[in-house]
Amino acid sequence: MAATNRLTLDATLKSRDPLRYTPAGIAVLELTLTHASTQPEAGGERKVECEIAAIAFAQTAQRLASVAAGSGLRCEGFIARRYRTGTSVALHISRFESTELTER
Repeated sequence: MAATNRLTLDATLKSRDPLRYTPAGIAVLELTLTHASTQPEAGGERKVECEIAAIAFAQTAQRLASVAAGSGLRCEGFIARRYRTGTSVALHISRFESTELTER
């Protein structure tokens, strides 16, 4: 049985490492994203603020490498361990678009 693991997040690019390449020649970019919004919860509204690690590969990484810190993004991807042996998670970005965030 296939399990769903998809995430869409409106975020701001806080920082990014320099673009690097794996030994196989695949582009890799590690980033930090921030998110702020108001979400419905238990009949009320909850103010949400968080920071999440993210990573992108191949053409997505190459395109993200030219995005300036502070830019608004809508990122789509899946959640996986940040490091193979760790327990923290990162958003693996498979697709993104630039946005102007209206809600902070």
